[in-house]
Amino acid sequence: MTTPRFLQVHTLHSYPAALLNRDDSGLAKRMPFGGSVRTRVSSQCLKRHWRMADDEYSVRNIDASRHAVRSREVVTRQVMQPLRDAAGVSKDVLDAVENAFQEGVYGEKGSDRRSRQPLLLGLPEVEYLRDQAKAICGANPGDAKAAADAAKLLFSPKRANDQRQNFSAFRQNTQLPGGLVGALFGRMVTSDPAANIEAAVHVAHAFTVHAEESESDYFSVVDDLQTPDDDAGAAHIGDMELTAGLFYGYVVVDVPGLVSNLTGAESEDWQNADRGLAATVIEHLAHLIATVSPGAKLGATAPYGYAELMLIEAGARQPRSLANAFRAEVQPQTQAAAAALAGYLGKLDDCYGVHESRRVMSLDPCDAPSAQRLGLDDLAAWAAEAVRRGQTA
Repeated sequence: MTTPRFLQVHTLHSYPAALLNRDDSGLAKRMPFGGSVRTRVSSQCLKRHWRMADDEYSVRNIDASRHAVRSREVVTRQVMQPLRDAAGVSKDVLDAVENAFQEGVYGEKGSDRRSRQPLLLGLPEVEYLRDQAKAICGANPGDAKAAADAAKLLFSPKRANDQRQNFSAFRQNTQLPGGLVGALFGRMVTSDPAANIEAAVHVAHAFTVHAEESESDYFSVVDDLQTPDDDAGAAHIGDMELTAGLFYGYVVVDVPGLVSNLTGAESEDWQNADRGLAATVIEHLAHLIATVSPGAKLGATAPYGYAELMLIEAGARQPRSLANAFRAEVQPQTQAAAAALAGYLGKLDDCYGVHESRRVMSLDPCDAPSAQRLGLDDLAAWAAEAVRRGQTA
């Protein structure tokens, strides 16, 4: 048996004729690796699709899930707009309170929408801010200056609340203040570092195990109402890049960090905390990683695919990626990539020993060392049970 201090998830996904993740010029993202250029999918892209998925294993379908929203308009639309829709408070007071809240939440330049960075806030935090704004407006319905001073004091470290800053105060008094998404992927609050949440799920950029495969797709658009008297030819001509690839993905779950973010317990005491929610999250996450596809140009390419291999390792040692199995390009075939991954893992075992418990799901036979083969449901359940028990079976 091993202690699942870390869960490491390795995947192989194959996508034909797609444009999964675009750069600022509209082309597929790329990276050089091992002397050749590979197609890449950013970690930000992967995480967004996992957290926005709407299916049986959606994050939002977890019973204890609290909604979170990432936006630069939380104060405007979810804190102040309900107060503006209600009667009884002057516009000057509402404007003064909103300005103070924008700077308190988003930083000193928060009153300028263009200067705000999109910030992830959990529903408990949004509700707290709305209640505080409502109380301030109710206490000062006609005095804009007094309302502004009260709002600024709310965000001041000198206010009477054990000298705690605003985010710190409600972080310590609510469960999942940043929502479940914040507990998984963390968040940074520049206006109050005490509100930062360390990510418990670490996601690498996925990349092709072979050199990039791409082409420019020429297309034309025909005008349905064109008559014989109109100019001949297409109404529009364009092109877009299409790529194909077999991608290696790598995710690490810091289990003590996840338990801490979900329960409020210290990470060092994770084995004595309630790990039921963490186990459920792990089961959902395994399904999301395997079955949710990133993708731009959905209507034009239908880039949907399931993992052809998923290897999960549970252990207490510092994680290590298996990306170097593909530093030298391999054939863009799942069996070739699986063999390279298994071979590299075997070399690591020879040097460092086997200290992880492993399970693997694979469409084709896979010789991953010390790994029992399971289907996805059983694989996800095994990882969840390891977290729930605090040790692997």
